[in-house]
Amino acid sequence: MKIGYDAKRAFLNNTGLGNYSRWLIKAMAGHYPENEYFLYTPRVKPNSRLDFLSRYKNLTTKTPDSKLFTSWWRSKGIVKDLQRDGIEIYHGLSHELPSGIDKSGVRSVLTVHDLIFMRLPGNFGAISRNIYKAKVKYACKVADKIVAISQKTKDDIIELLGTDAAKIEVIYQSIDPIFTITQSAEQKQAAAVKYQLPQQFLLSVGTIEARKNLLLLAKALKYIDNIPLVVVGRPTKYLDEVKQYLGSNNLTNRVIFLHDVGFADLPAIYQLASVFIYPSRYEGFGLPILEALNCGVPVVAATGSCLEEAGGPDSLYVNPDDEKDLAEKINLILADNTLKQNMIAQGLQYAANFAEDKLSAQLMQLYKNL
Repeated sequence: MKIGYDAKRAFLNNTGLGNYSRWLIKAMAGHYPENEYFLYTPRVKPNSRLDFLSRYKNLTTKTPDSKLFTSWWRSKGIVKDLQRDGIEIYHGLSHELPSGIDKSGVRSVLTVHDLIFMRLPGNFGAISRNIYKAKVKYACKVADKIVAISQKTKDDIIELLGTDAAKIEVIYQSIDPIFTITQSAEQKQAAAVKYQLPQQFLLSVGTIEARKNLLLLAKALKYIDNIPLVVVGRPTKYLDEVKQYLGSNNLTNRVIFLHDVGFADLPAIYQLASVFIYPSRYEGFGLPILEALNCGVPVVAATGSCLEEAGGPDSLYVNPDDEKDLAEKINLILADNTLKQNMIAQGLQYAANFAEDKLSAQLMQLYKNL
């Protein structure tokens, strides 16, 4: 088969949608080398996470003939390129499909990660929200198949967009294999020195924005034994609110913020942590939870979206507005080593459900069915 991908995020985004795109492209090229894969992107920029491209001869990068009107090319003009290249299936990896693809003879697949802009509209400006809604509504209408990255996302697509459930398949996302590798004592020590990590710490990873609900964890620190918190993530204006709370409650020295952690250093930081906390109010899946489980770290997460799908039955969950319950769950893990070790063992077992070969096989079967 000749399979095309909307690879803009793979080339230009270093987090969420970019990680998903890179994982999927690499997995399909590696597990199903008999196919040809075309990566369509408006532009290319250096990215060390794309080093794998040179290792797979069945990957071809495609950019528009002109550097002008690249947004138009991606949203409509690309259809002629897909026909010219003989693409049989085009997969939009981030909520979008080009206009006219339903009349082109090219079969289409759409991945929908979440409908956060509809569930939490206050987090988005009116113009952005309307653009996102128009794009995903059109794409869901014309797509031959929709991939939802969690059951929660599938439920939202059905409820909020009125899409036929039979059109949607839940295919989860796997993690980068780097998180499945046990780091050596030397690697852990190097990370501890590089980032000046304490001997024992709680960990939270993710963009520091209101939806991620870091303030809940900050409030919980008042009720947690004297253990520091390490926060890894890109800052936004929300960080000011968190820091103001910490300062007003004499908690500033309990939190270490790391905004520029190298991707290769993340597994060691995870594996040094005592507990991983992810109090997000809403996610499409919650990939950092799966990263933590693979690194052998017990997880406490928030209820209300899909985090139970990522964390499994042996992680612990709390109401995203209940800091005392969050503190209680964290203290319980810190005080009970038997519980902690059981959570680690069961978490590793649950994480095996998201193995790359299993998920790529589900995706290939979807392509073949089309």
